[in-house]
Amino acid sequence: MSLLVATSGLAPVQPDVTPAARLISVTVQPRAEEDLAELCDRLAEQVQAAGATPVHLQVFGRCRVSGAVQQKLRNMFGRLDWPVTWVEGAACGSQAVAGLQMHAYTGAVERIELGGRVVGSVFTDGGARQCVVGGLMPAETTLSRRAQTRRALEQLQAALGKAGFALGDVVRTWFYLEDILSWYDDFNPVRTQLYSGVKFRTGSLPASTGVGAKNPGGAALAVAAWAFQPLAPDAYAEEVASPLQCPAPAYGSSFSRAMEISTNGRRRLSISGTASIAPGGKTMWVGDVRRQVALTMEVVEAILRSRRFGWGDLSRATAYFRRPADAPVFGEWLAAHGLTDLPVVPAHCDVCRDDLLFELEAEALAGS
Repeated sequence: MSLLVATSGLAPVQPDVTPAARLISVTVQPRAEEDLAELCDRLAEQVQAAGATPVHLQVFGRCRVSGAVQQKLRNMFGRLDWPVTWVEGAACGSQAVAGLQMHAYTGAVERIELGGRVVGSVFTDGGARQCVVGGLMPAETTLSRRAQTRRALEQLQAALGKAGFALGDVVRTWFYLEDILSWYDDFNPVRTQLYSGVKFRTGSLPASTGVGAKNPGGAALAVAAWAFQPLAPDAYAEEVASPLQCPAPAYGSSFSRAMEISTNGRRRLSISGTASIAPGGKTMWVGDVRRQVALTMEVVEAILRSRRFGWGDLSRATAYFRRPADAPVFGEWLAAHGLTDLPVVPAHCDVCRDDLLFELEAEALAGS
């Protein structure tokens, strides 16, 4: 079993022997006239200031700069020994990178290696073991998309197994499908078939995001996932329903609307990719991006409030736009509601239906 203790090139991280260790989330977006080195430097500064070790990084940007960004991260951190999920989600402006989103932990982190590279991180947050896997892509890119999906899910199971986790421990997934609109109906049956034989620890399907995006490996899809094993009686992960929408399986998609994780008195709500969908499952406000944004945000807010969270508790979010020119509409909504400081990355990615123009995923934190 290949589990490596991570030091990350930052200040030495002490073993997690007290409840003080915590998970943090850092989001950085490019500023005007800022180059890639300065963007990566700001990410490193925030992680180092927290005395944290990287757990997983999601990069939204053009694949052509993936090598340059990863080299600059090596320069900043001293190494790059954590999972990276690269999403061809270009900025809605002129920048090559839309933003960086990193989870990091202030306690000890172990690494999972698969096929000679680091694909996962494991940490124990007091009352629970947690595992984050990312950057999984099938190497056999000549296979059919269905076959590549199976290979990617097999990789996920193998990576989890190396750390003593199983697919049934997964509470959150991300699927980035190249040209999603041409084969999302093929992807869903493969995922559903696999899940049908799994007994999930929570009793519910994982929360999930599925959007259209290329990856540097040229594979049909890239996959990331979060798994959770409670160690204490008060640690739990549980499904959270959407007050304004039906369950996604009602119209054939195998995921939960949201999932809440609680450990050490801290709660983390992970909200799946959410869009302008009516309670019965139909797309609302076709062709009207302004109303689609408004309804999406209303749905997300209802999920937050149902678990005693508010917009001020958001630790990270990603806004997906089918058309980059629509990004200002979301900016106007944020400004009108006094939320321009939200840690959100706007990315140009197709949503899973051709009549959906906008989607938002979010994560909120509460507790000491």
